[in-house]
Amino acid sequence: MSVLHAGSFRLSLARPLIMGIVNVTPDSFSDGGVCLDAQTAIAHALKLHEAGAAILDVGGESTRPGASPVTLQEELRRVLPVVTSLAQRGMVVSIDTQKPEVMRAALAEGAAMVNDVRALRAEGALEVVAASEAAVCLMHMQGEPRAMQQSPGYVQVVDEVRIFLGSRMNDCVAAGIAHDRLVIDPGFGFGKTLAHNLALLAQLERMADLGVPVMVGMSRKSMLGALTGRDVHEREFAGVAAHLAAVARGARLLRVHDVAAMQDALAVWNALGEVNDGT
Repeated sequence: MSVLHAGSFRLSLARPLIMGIVNVTPDSFSDGGVCLDAQTAIAHALKLHEAGAAILDVGGESTRPGASPVTLQEELRRVLPVVTSLAQRGMVVSIDTQKPEVMRAALAEGAAMVNDVRALRAEGALEVVAASEAAVCLMHMQGEPRAMQQSPGYVQVVDEVRIFLGSRMNDCVAAGIAHDRLVIDPGFGFGKTLAHNLALLAQLERMADLGVPVMVGMSRKSMLGALTGRDVHEREFAGVAAHLAAVARGARLLRVHDVAAMQDALAVWNALGEVNDGT
């Protein structure tokens, strides 16, 4: 798990990596409409890269609670120019999508990773990724975005999420996706209450024990608002704290909006690690 194979890229996970969020949508929960046209999205992505994002996650369909789906043609229109431009610049591009057709098109344009909230459960998605050399992030989500937060329920949330992710990993390996291309995400806020989210964060080591890199994404989410009382655009400090707590419990990839703040926090974290290593 020390190196993630993502297309032609080999990403060292000796230190945690940052994934910068590039939403090309009008309705994402905290930045909808900010990067709705391709040139604005590209410029934003380049700023995130300069600030320290190792991976740029481009999405054209909001998965916020209550979100409505967009058509295939609209999603392709939003994301492909951004993916193409960033890949041509040598960036590590992730495509954030549930649709196999969008995965295939983005991979053809140079995307090196697929980030799927449905963990490749859509018909044909597993085969698209298996036919590529791309990395893939398998996320847990209870229900669908439109209704996932209405009444989420588990008997034991950590056990159930872990079993699901382990099962999807096995399906991927059986389909021909190498182990070193897999990433898992417990899906904070995707069909989970605050109590569920906190339980998953407290026991995140149990996800890391599955043997592939763990990615977490809590940036600006309602769980942080519930804990702090802060508005969505005032959750940067809480987000940094939550993601550092995840790193302490084994997370290796951090999907965030506020890349510069997270990069600064990791600089301190990494320096302490070097002291502990005796370097």
